[in-house]
Amino acid sequence: MARASAPGKLILFGEHAVVFGEPALATAIDLRTEVFARLHDEWLVDGASLQDTKYAYVRRAVESSWKGPPLWLEIRSMIPLGCGLGSSAAVTVATLGALAALQGPLDAESIARAAFEVEHAVQGRASPIDTSTATHGSAVLVRPEAGDGLLWRIEKGDRRWCLHDSKLPAARFVVGNTGIVAATGPLVAGVKTRVERDPRAAAAIAEIGEITLEGLRALQRRDLVRAGELMDRDHELLNLLGVGHPLLDKFVAVARGHAYGAKLTGA
Repeated sequence: MARASAPGKLILFGEHAVVFGEPALATAIDLRTEVFARLHDEWLVDGASLQDTKYAYVRRAVESSWKGPPLWLEIRSMIPLGCGLGSSAAVTVATLGALAALQGPLDAESIARAAFEVEHAVQGRASPIDTSTATHGSAVLVRPEAGDGLLWRIEKGDRRWCLHDSKLPAARFVVGNTGIVAATGPLVAGVKTRVERDPRAAAAIAEIGEITLEGLRALQRRDLVRAGELMDRDHELLNLLGVGHPLLDKFVAVARGHAYGAKLTGA
């Protein structure tokens, strides 16, 4: 039996804007997904059919990287689904890792590339930040141009992302879960439509990119006050893009009474 695991992720700055080529900053979290794989006489995932729609990421990962006989797959995850913590990226990376363990070694860059292609195929439009963070297992900065700490480059059509190892000092982030489930694909598509139709949305995308780089610098110099201010502004811009929710705003308002700043994270 083969086993692989991958962490969830927390986007600190830049979600949604990263899909349009702007920088984004994410870090791995201590919630993980494990995938176990062994040869079997038919395809099963947690005892169910691989064709079940809820296993779309697993199925695509298998189709793209496995040419052998049927497998029995088991998924164990601590990452809540549909709340922006990278559950789909983690299960994709862990599935690819388990398949690689059965076939032979596969380097991290190859897994990151394959995982991005899976997410892109399932969601219709995606950035590699979730899958690269799940693969790298640490903090990751993505931007269009290469710089210090470059891990790998990923290209899709006319878009290019350079993924970097981002050294961040220790900091405590508290994550709240509203319990509201949202699929990434429709949200990403909705932002794309809004950006194409509304100049204010396009301007928000560009400002989020600027906030990301300033936020990185603030965290690196341990200026949590400034980082919190930037998170507050980032949240306002994400609301302008239409990805907010009244309950998220309530969570953020409560959090700001006890923290330097707060924002939604992920989709």
